[in-house]
Amino acid sequence: QVQLVESGGGSVQAGGSLRLSCAVSGYTSPSMFMAWFRQAPAKEREGVAALYISSGTTSYADSVKGRFTISRDNAKNTFYLQMNILKPEDTAMYYCAAGYSGPWGVLNRRTYNSWGQGTQVTVAS
Repeated sequence: QVQLVESGGGSVQAGGSLRLSCAVSGYTSPSMFMAWFRQAPAKEREGVAALYISSGTTSYADSVKGRFTISRDNAKNTFYLQMNILKPEDTAMYYCAAGYSGPWGVLNRRTYNSWGQGTQVTVAS
């Protein structure tokens, strides 16, 4: 398994931006997916963005399309989640995850077996 460490969370006003980082250590296979999930209090963890390492193909939840962008810096072995036009409903703990393709889809938490510790994002109205 890879080791993942998130950073970059914080508090921001609605309409603002944040960029989350996920530092990856350990072997990263080209056939892996990297993803960002979030979990708000009393809600299930939901996938917001995923990236297929081999092709660079990305997928996004409908709620963040056009506002969030997942990307990778190969030289730094780091993944990012650029979040723009933030809304109060984006408030959650954000987690970086790594895994391999399976029957559940790239935004389903069951696809992923490596997780970071999370970073908190709070958006004030």
